[in-house]
Amino acid sequence: METYVALSHFAQEWGLIYFIFLFLAVLVYTLWPRNLRRFDDAAKIPLRED
Repeated sequence: METYVALSHFAQEWGLIYFIFLFLAVLVYTLWPRNLRRFDDAAKIPLRED
């Protein structure tokens, strides 16, 4: 039983750290100035009349 508790504690801590870094990486990618035009164009797709 002790092994399960230790494994659960390890997974909770490192899973949280992993998802925080993943969230920050996605945030930096979306806010990077080079990607601004790409995301602005994608945001205007529903407003285009083809």
